[in-house]
Amino acid sequence: MSAAPGPEPVPAVRDPDRYDDAASIEAGRKLFAQPATFLLGVARLGQLPPAMVPEVAMAGRSNVGKSSLINALTGRNGLARTSNTPGRTQEINLFDLAGGRLTLVDLPGYGYAKAPKEVVERWTRAVFDYLRGRPNLMRVCLLIDARHGLKKVDEEVMDLLAKAAVPFQVVLTKADLVRGGDLSKLVRDLEGRLARTAAALPHPIVTSSRQQQGIDLLRAAIAKLARPPTDTTPP
Repeated sequence: MSAAPGPEPVPAVRDPDRYDDAASIEAGRKLFAQPATFLLGVARLGQLPPAMVPEVAMAGRSNVGKSSLINALTGRNGLARTSNTPGRTQEINLFDLAGGRLTLVDLPGYGYAKAPKEVVERWTRAVFDYLRGRPNLMRVCLLIDARHGLKKVDEEVMDLLAKAAVPFQVVLTKADLVRGGDLSKLVRDLEGRLARTAAALPHPIVTSSRQQQGIDLLRAAIAKLARPPTDTTPP
């Protein structure tokens, strides 16, 4: 007598936030292989384009490496201007990716700027108003310099994002300049902090723009937020 059939196996549920699998990494590669162009720079929120395309914003302290990371992600060294002078980026700069599938947003650095106090305050208000009020903002990549770790001003931004319910991903930059043991401890400490913070993704992405470390993972994570490709999108 044949045995009675057992229960049907439950299909595995794929974690929609996972970005380290081969399919996600390939989707990220395809997205960032598409054309990337500078759209515009704005000094006031009223100058922003209509909130129709998904946006991913790069935020962080001045000179944390936002422009270098955007260049590394897109594979275009001159797309975002880089500078060794903290606080030089004074506008919110927008970059179109893949013909309207996603907009990357380079926010002015916070925490320091060689500019008059009233100018710094105006930048800060514009950035924080953007973070709180942009309805198509899908995620903030909060960049932390791995050499210095989390600073008080970073914690304040994390709290602001949590209160505004803006999902954010911590991205460690310049990881090639930190010893392995120190970097591992920093990641563990950050994971503990993120576990207690609303709106935070649980695991930092460790990157080095110079050595391309972690760039494929960050591309994959961002690609999940883009509009789906069209039938005419090349491979």
